[in-house]
Amino acid sequence: MNQKLSVKTMLLASVFFLAFMACDFESEDEDVYDVVVYGGTSGAVTAAVQAKKMGKSVVLVSPDVHLGGLSSGGLGWTDTGKKEVIGGLSREFYQRVYDKYQVDDAWKWEKKSEFGNQGQGTPALDGEFRTMWIFEPHVAEEVYEDFVRDHEIEVLKDEWLDRSGGVTVENGRITAIRTLSGKEFKGKMFIDATYEGDLMAAAGVSYHVGREANSVYDEEWNGVQTGVYHHRHHFKVLDEPIDPYWTPGDPSSGLLPRISPDHPGEKGEGDDKVQAYCFRTCMSNHPDNQVPFPRPDNYDSTQYELLVRIFDAGWDEWFGKFDMIPNRKTDTNNHGPFSSDNIGMNYEYPEASYEKRKEIIKEHEDYQKGLLYFVANDPRVPKETQEEFQKWGLAKDEFTDNGNWPHQIYVREARRMIGKFVMTENELLQKKPTPESVGMGSYTIDSHNIQRYVDENGHVHNEGDIGVPLPQPYEIAYGSLVPKAEECTNLMVPVAVSSSHIAFGSIRMEPVFMILGQSAATAAIMALDEGINVQDVEYAKLRERLLEDGQVLTMEDRILGAE
Repeated sequence: MNQKLSVKTMLLASVFFLAFMACDFESEDEDVYDVVVYGGTSGAVTAAVQAKKMGKSVVLVSPDVHLGGLSSGGLGWTDTGKKEVIGGLSREFYQRVYDKYQVDDAWKWEKKSEFGNQGQGTPALDGEFRTMWIFEPHVAEEVYEDFVRDHEIEVLKDEWLDRSGGVTVENGRITAIRTLSGKEFKGKMFIDATYEGDLMAAAGVSYHVGREANSVYDEEWNGVQTGVYHHRHHFKVLDEPIDPYWTPGDPSSGLLPRISPDHPGEKGEGDDKVQAYCFRTCMSNHPDNQVPFPRPDNYDSTQYELLVRIFDAGWDEWFGKFDMIPNRKTDTNNHGPFSSDNIGMNYEYPEASYEKRKEIIKEHEDYQKGLLYFVANDPRVPKETQEEFQKWGLAKDEFTDNGNWPHQIYVREARRMIGKFVMTENELLQKKPTPESVGMGSYTIDSHNIQRYVDENGHVHNEGDIGVPLPQPYEIAYGSLVPKAEECTNLMVPVAVSSSHIAFGSIRMEPVFMILGQSAATAAIMALDEGINVQDVEYAKLRERLLEDGQVLTMEDRILGAE
């Protein structure tokens, strides 16, 4: 009897032990998110929303205080391309923007009936499809905040990845990330939705910075592009060449500021340079909603000597990219040979430490603020241009916690993953097929200038500005969102995607980042549910779910009539 009791006691003890272990595992598992999204960009928000819509636990860890990246950071004149290939949560964003502008209170500085803007050749306000493609920065940020609130997504802001030892990788899988504040986030799947690709890099995933030589992927428009003049951001738009020296014709007098003394390189060869950054400033010409352009503390008018020579040569396109958004405001972008693009001053940014990046961002801010102050106040600026510009100022009701200056620098390009599949101009130009589409792009193959140099004739030139039209919208491969299997098996990268420099020039548009963020989250969760690597997701099942959720994957799926 004692033996039977002993056996019974042992069995009960075993049951209690197993129950305890199960409870302990579940308790520990509660601290592990299904999906950890790192980033505060538009693509980060849609990735988090999709994960939550699919019933998973998700946390959005954002280094940014403001959600939305460039979409809420001044880029209100959306680079859409063909709107009929924008679907899913990306289209829902523009539908939510539309809804914001249906209330009278949204139109404080002008009447809705007075706006009537055309964006990229089609109406900014599309009543039939309830979409609005042009908007104010604060409205975009409200929409992103609505997204995370409506879906009850946990968001932690101002949390910066510890890029030195803050990513734990075990057997090819990320298990946790740690931020500089000491917070740790354990996860089963991870999504790097930063412009810089910081999580991807810290996890040991392969990537590239700069331009590949044309020979690498058999491309035409990659690499150094001397002698190519596609837009009006070069010196050939002037009637006369510009001398780069302080004393014209005298190299010994030294180069004017913002001109590189280095040789640009041979056409078609690669380099480690990235296209220029700027801020998309939001200006207002309403006298009751503007503040004067500020004078930077370290203002130096000689930094803009080259612009004086451009004005003297007859250039009169200063207002060429004052694109109007609602309420008499602008999304002001770079335009011309010398403008808001701070050419050549960002090469270190992709790999730089946080402190160094802050220095680079500050230099860009000082340069661009100084440029605006110069044109508004320097007597050497043509009178007609200056008097018209003095009617403008920074919009008083935008970026109110940052001196009315955008909180996001335009990181047009930083690191780009070298993943399972690399998108190139050949897929975009329909020269090669694209496997396993997870979304579409349609914007012109585009790169801003990369360097400003002196040619063999002693004249100043810009180099790197490319604009190549597409025959039609193109598909984006699933393989461009995932690392190589031998490097990491539970990471998705929908922003710093696997692509060549010149292909990224088209992919890098905000609507596309939102599309890819949604697709990345969908695939990550399917991999999680099936207990497989992200590289092994069955495409037929992924495609079915993406279409079910409104994504556009081919031209046959496009939203008819939405162009």
